[in-house]
Amino acid sequence: MRTIRKRSAAVAAAAFLLVSGAAITAAPGAYAGTPGGTHANDRNTDFNGDGYDDVLVGAPGATVSGRTGAGLVTVQYGGPKGMGTSNARVFSQNSTGVPGGAESGDGFGRALSTGDLDGDGYDDAIVGVPGEDLGAASNAGGAVVLWGTPKGLSGSGSVWLQSDEPASGGRFGSALAAARFTDTTPGDLLAVLDRVGLSIYQFEAAPTRSDTATAQDAGRQAELATRQTFSAPPAAKSLTAASPDDAPGIDPKALTTGDYDDNGFADLVVSGTSVGAEPGHGWSYVLPGSASDADPLPILAVRGGPVVASGDVNGDGFDDLVTGEPHSPNDGGESMTGGMVGVYYGSASGPAGQEGPGTPPVWWTQDSAGVPGSNERGDGFGADLSVGDSNRDGFADVAIGVPQEDVGSVADAGLFTVLRGSAKGMTATGAWSVTQNTANVPGAAEKGDRFGGQVAFTDPNDDGRFGLLAAAPGENTSDGWVWVFSAGSTGLTTSGSWNYGLGSFGTSGADAQYGGAIDD
Repeated sequence: MRTIRKRSAAVAAAAFLLVSGAAITAAPGAYAGTPGGTHANDRNTDFNGDGYDDVLVGAPGATVSGRTGAGLVTVQYGGPKGMGTSNARVFSQNSTGVPGGAESGDGFGRALSTGDLDGDGYDDAIVGVPGEDLGAASNAGGAVVLWGTPKGLSGSGSVWLQSDEPASGGRFGSALAAARFTDTTPGDLLAVLDRVGLSIYQFEAAPTRSDTATAQDAGRQAELATRQTFSAPPAAKSLTAASPDDAPGIDPKALTTGDYDDNGFADLVVSGTSVGAEPGHGWSYVLPGSASDADPLPILAVRGGPVVASGDVNGDGFDDLVTGEPHSPNDGGESMTGGMVGVYYGSASGPAGQEGPGTPPVWWTQDSAGVPGSNERGDGFGADLSVGDSNRDGFADVAIGVPQEDVGSVADAGLFTVLRGSAKGMTATGAWSVTQNTANVPGAAEKGDRFGGQVAFTDPNDDGRFGLLAAAPGENTSDGWVWVFSAGSTGLTTSGSWNYGLGSFGTSGADAQYGGAIDD
């Protein structure tokens, strides 16, 4: 377990006020901001700067040096022929340069994010370690930054982040997001969630490189730009906003980014479930990003969550916010639906529901016309989401994980569904649903596979058509596997689909939950 902090305690002169309606801004700095995290075509996943998307997958249950549940991540590098399992690396806390050491239950890789934190042109990987023990504080959590270099990710100079006041059960690093929220930072800002609050970090610019440099010099310093603590009754966290007036506090669970007002800066979404009189319902808070000299939009509360993803579904230049609520409760707190997905379309005023900002979204369930399947309690429709343009028609499609769907009599085998984007928004026309029993898909539907537990669009060959990764973290009694579906002129296809597990990287996959997290 850790007993010392690995990062700078310096606090930058920045403001990030969740309860006042202020935008995400920071004090002027010496470096121009770098693009990142604003639109679906700016994915922040190029670790070696070669112009191809790379793929980062977590195995939070993996055994490392005999330590069960220590966790690891794999990185697969894209190229003209896409990505495979040969041009790849595995990282854990036992990797050279990575802070700490592998310990049972750490869950390294439980959460993932990417962004160019130091502004050097190489995207970096941020790995959540929410099960890390810090001194006497069990499951206090932490996060590790792996720097991008011309040769890809490196453990050299990695930075460790943790709460200033580690607490048992804090699970710092349980959700992560990085993007360009303002024009006054040297690189992307990093948002880190724990059970107490939200921390925002900014990093020093990368040191000057020689032409032959292949790895980072000394590790970057991370400055805690701001921290917002959620104040609420014990065991309940709350986040309040300017509108609507009846928006509840939430227990925050997830983060995402998107440029919903198309101002060139990413907005941060904090998503979770309501606390108080009507607990367990999905709500999200949109915190606008802004230039330092612009008047920011107010914080917006929207119904839907705790699963969130972003992309331009209707092709109008504004990112759209897609929310998933896989287990909406009834008044007794029990799941009453098979899950639902909401879509808020971007506008100059931010993400808008059916009648403008702050109004209900366009809701979708498996009972919606044209959506495959039927709405059955416990299916988990919307348990994971990803948004990407699979056929290069200018409209992003939405992949929806349904990991607890029964396939025939096989319980919780799982599936995913893809709904297409169009000028009128998300549509069920051409809807596509896949299980492990679908023709050309390797494997077979088995009890507890949870196929579709993670879905992620990616374009590793840079042809403008995003293929899809779909994970089954429960495959082979929780070993976990990932499936690859290619995209062509008509979109996604099962033809030529293939799958892989940790054995493809020469690593044991026993109970690894591989695919439990995929950076999206």
